[in-house]
Amino acid sequence: MGTLELKHTLSGHRGRVWNVCWHSKGTCLASSGEDKTIIIWGPQEPKWVIKTILTEGHTRTIREVAWSPCGNYIASASFDATTAVWDKKSGQFECNATLEGHENEVKSVSWSSSGQLLATCSRDKSVWIWEVNDDEYECAAVINAHTQDVKKVRWHPTEEIVASASYDNTVKLFKEDAADSDWSCVATLSSHTSTVWSLAWDKSGNRIATCSDDQTVKIWQEYKPGNEPGIATTNNEPVWKCVCTISGYHTRTIYDIDWCKTTGLLVTACGDDIIRIFKEDNDSDPHQPSFTMVCSMDNAHTQDVNCVQWNPILPGQLASASDDGLVKIWFYNE
Repeated sequence: MGTLELKHTLSGHRGRVWNVCWHSKGTCLASSGEDKTIIIWGPQEPKWVIKTILTEGHTRTIREVAWSPCGNYIASASFDATTAVWDKKSGQFECNATLEGHENEVKSVSWSSSGQLLATCSRDKSVWIWEVNDDEYECAAVINAHTQDVKKVRWHPTEEIVASASYDNTVKLFKEDAADSDWSCVATLSSHTSTVWSLAWDKSGNRIATCSDDQTVKIWQEYKPGNEPGIATTNNEPVWKCVCTISGYHTRTIYDIDWCKTTGLLVTACGDDIIRIFKEDNDSDPHQPSFTMVCSMDNAHTQDVNCVQWNPILPGQLASASDDGLVKIWFYNE
């Protein structure tokens, strides 16, 4: 078994911390929470300190923050039904755009790999796609494919395909139809028996990991048309199959999952206060992969672990956020 070593405990938020997000260069970290603020943390040897606190962008809880791929923007999703976009053109981060339209709490926000598109999702059951043009944000699509609250949106690592996870127990994939510029659902991933809280793409974008209130993690594999005998495809669209279910490890809702782009490790955040790390077995069949738990950190936080995210650059480093009001930085050693 590997070990997860606590490197830094960051306190600055009042109330629950819902989310953490690494800068694209892995050099600093943004967190958000119940106190309606975004805190940007950075290293100042020998510890991590608060670099900036962003306030007055939202009137209610900030559920999620996302750095743009270029690292010059932060988008924040709030229970006040808006998404704010912050930039530092003035030398420090300021809220220079507020995206309105959702009827209820915005639960998640995600930038496409190009930085030209934003996706947001809400308790109003919809996913919105926003086009970014010279700091102007225009709604390109409102997608009403889910039947319940949408918990999470995440873009494919290289393509303009967005995945959404929902209270309706499914994950759906959307992309734009080149013919009529409409965004439509191209795949529905159904296997979970309760709310899907989060999802993560692998580095290639050919697989997705999902986590759920049903206490399982599922691995989904994409099969392109004509590539796999015995799998019928329709409309020349790829088919996604659940190729692995990781069960028996978590004792409560799994709130978040992240797939490390440098090591291939999976990390989960759970309502039982434990952070767990899983590794794909070396000899596993790509069509029937198997994963082994290589680390379990009991009492990682004193209340629900809400979010976990690997540093995108530094292998082994990850951050977590919790209802206990803390952000923690960890290092995984094999």
